[in-house]
Amino acid sequence: MRTFQIPKYYKSNIITGLKKKRIEEDPRKKDYSPSVLDYGNIQFLIPRHFGFCYGVENAIEISYKAIEENPGKRIFLLSEMIHNPEVNNDLIGRGVRFINDTAGNQLITLDELTPEDVVIIPAFGTTIETLKILEEKKLTALKYDTTCPFVEKVWNRAGTLGKTGFSIIIHGKYRHEETRATFSHSKQDAPTVIVRDLEEAKLIGETILGNISKEKFFELFKNKHSAGFDPERDLYKIGVVNQTTMLASETQNIADYLKSVMIKKYGESNIKEHIADTRDTLCYATHDNQKATLALLEEEADIALVVGGYNSSNTSHIVELCETRFKTFFISSEKNLISGKEIRHYDYNNHLEISTNDFLPQKKPVRIILTSGASCPDSVVEAVLNRILFLYEISV
Repeated sequence: MRTFQIPKYYKSNIITGLKKKRIEEDPRKKDYSPSVLDYGNIQFLIPRHFGFCYGVENAIEISYKAIEENPGKRIFLLSEMIHNPEVNNDLIGRGVRFINDTAGNQLITLDELTPEDVVIIPAFGTTIETLKILEEKKLTALKYDTTCPFVEKVWNRAGTLGKTGFSIIIHGKYRHEETRATFSHSKQDAPTVIVRDLEEAKLIGETILGNISKEKFFELFKNKHSAGFDPERDLYKIGVVNQTTMLASETQNIADYLKSVMIKKYGESNIKEHIADTRDTLCYATHDNQKATLALLEEEADIALVVGGYNSSNTSHIVELCETRFKTFFISSEKNLISGKEIRHYDYNNHLEISTNDFLPQKKPVRIILTSGASCPDSVVEAVLNRILFLYEISV
């Protein structure tokens, strides 16, 4: 396994050490059960997989290399390199400026850039249209392209399918940077449409079966399909790919549902002519993190703390899973732990930070699930752990 050069202050003695120990004990990842850090009055349940993934560490290494290799130059990121405030704020503190926010709103126009500037492509990738502009301006973006290899794998698979007559269904959030990039690449070779979840996939299924008209389809998927998309023609052969941070199980459920629709319409003997098997495009890190989270749900715990950026898609899905079993708090760092009584946490359904009192159970021992999203540094997780230990000792 490749190791990346990332700043030491993103690592931690406890969390990084625990991960290393689990890898040494279980290199083939057969054991998804959590680790237990027992501090007597507090027991932390730590999942087998969480935190920085391959793509994130790759992006961090390249971004800091760009800073190191270009002293005195203006350095820009097309958007947040990853969805974590600690990492992005550190880059800003080193002089890096963002061209777009996470919603795609332009903060700095590309016209302001010169060939002397350095541009970093974030881990989510970017659109074909933006790449062309960067190339025309002779910028160094391709030298510092941090696009996750697993995102590129999705692009390549979509392109291959398109060239063999398949249309692409992208499971993703259509405003998310990665989905916008995947859509841009996919539509070069294939008619493409974006679905948010299984409910929207069912609308595709009803269209295939002739229960939704072409006009209604365009109303339902406004701004979510490629130019010239014709549902009567382009839903004859399909392949499902995803935004890599979505729930892998949901992507598979969508693919399985659409396969059942194709069997209903065309028969099982011809199914390979109508829907491609794209399970090999699912990100292994997302799969591992989600599978490890499911293993947590089999444990007994009093509360769950999920640490990560509030705009992090993969973190929000971990929160969703934990909420099915435990009282769950989505926080960005230890700063959200105001006191032993109060916690500030994110309500992702309503998109706002709220305050909850008496969040820390007043019992001994207390069992706390502690995990994080793929873009959260180990050091932040350890800071949360230490803060909880401190608050518990002074409040219970």
